[in-house]
Amino acid sequence: MTEFFKSFASAITTFWRAPRPAQVGMGLFFAASVADGILMPFFALWAHNVAGIPIEFIGLLLGCYAGGELVATPFVGGIADRLGRRPVLLISTIGVGSGFVLLYVVHGAFAAAVALIIIGVFESVLHPTASTVIADVVPAEARRRHFAARRVMSNAGSMAGPALGALLALHSLGLVFLGAGITLLLAALVIAVCLTETRPPGAAPGEDDDDDSLLVLTAAFRDRRLAALMVPVALIELAASWIGAIVPLYAETGGTLTASGIGLLFAYAGAIGVVLQMPITHATERMRGSRIVLWAGVVQAAAFACLFLSPALPSLVAAVTLLALAGMLTGPLVQSIVTELAPRTAQATYQAAFGVVGDIRDAAGPAIGTWLFAFAAVLPWGAGAVLSIAASLGLVSVMRRHEQPEGVSDSPPSDRYDEMQRPQ
Repeated sequence: MTEFFKSFASAITTFWRAPRPAQVGMGLFFAASVADGILMPFFALWAHNVAGIPIEFIGLLLGCYAGGELVATPFVGGIADRLGRRPVLLISTIGVGSGFVLLYVVHGAFAAAVALIIIGVFESVLHPTASTVIADVVPAEARRRHFAARRVMSNAGSMAGPALGALLALHSLGLVFLGAGITLLLAALVIAVCLTETRPPGAAPGEDDDDDSLLVLTAAFRDRRLAALMVPVALIELAASWIGAIVPLYAETGGTLTASGIGLLFAYAGAIGVVLQMPITHATERMRGSRIVLWAGVVQAAAFACLFLSPALPSLVAAVTLLALAGMLTGPLVQSIVTELAPRTAQATYQAAFGVVGDIRDAAGPAIGTWLFAFAAVLPWGAGAVLSIAASLGLVSVMRRHEQPEGVSDSPPSDRYDEMQRPQ
């Protein structure tokens, strides 16, 4: 028990001992999670009750948000490698915050869709650049621990956001947009005051480097190591998104939970992440990455199995608990591997490329999951269990190749990246 509390306290210690830019990066993840938590649990209610949007089109409207990210990423995804981290974070947080404020003042489905696309465009570089700031200033051997602390901050935001959103929604559903916008505008102020530029001096592109953003990001995708990592992670994330998207419908049709009860269920999942992330990271520090991801796949499949058996409350609690544990196992590990794969001159580009995994999850996951649910209530859970196991086995293969001794390639990552960018 003493070791557990030491591990839990290490999240706070890691944050306070981290370099100032890394603290700002972690704080930005907290602010972004608070904003999402303020808004997302109440978006469907606002769209249906205030904006008058039919229920069947609400998911499509949310897809505009992820769609904006997907469209923008090829063009601006790696822009922080050229302009610098600080200006990109300033512009993106101001853009996302202003977009949420815009949602507060506009009316109608079309205007809301345009605002969500704009938010997605600015959002496309926010999380990757914040992760890059952490990677810039934290030594390689400490990155996994710092990315774990970053997840703790995100989970803390996921707890605080819905509570703040509930208070705002008591007065007006539209106020949740204003609350989310103000949160990110305050984060922009913190960036302006506290963040110094972290891009390594040698990472600035030369005068003859006139490749556009699309080609530079394509070079990252052409890195077979990154592509091999992204495919199984995308499948795992896609399956995991079904639980968040379908459990509210599953619980409602089963008569298990009310809307407020569902909110508490997911707040509980965020609390698990705050309490257990650092102890789990410490407990698995000496384990091989391939073993960690295999266990994570089994745990995530078990979450789906619980839902397959019953929509009763114990099954719902067990499912969100197991899903949270699976994310805690793989999240910091995969993020640290992405930073290892990235050349020194392309950290932001690789983070943006890997961020496409989240964009695909948000754009396609809920739609696929609800489509399966429409056929049969248990179909997403059976399919999710199978997909989780299959994808984790694929990720195990990737991890084993990554764990092989270096020296297989004739050139370092930075050289291979440069070669991929040269015109043929």
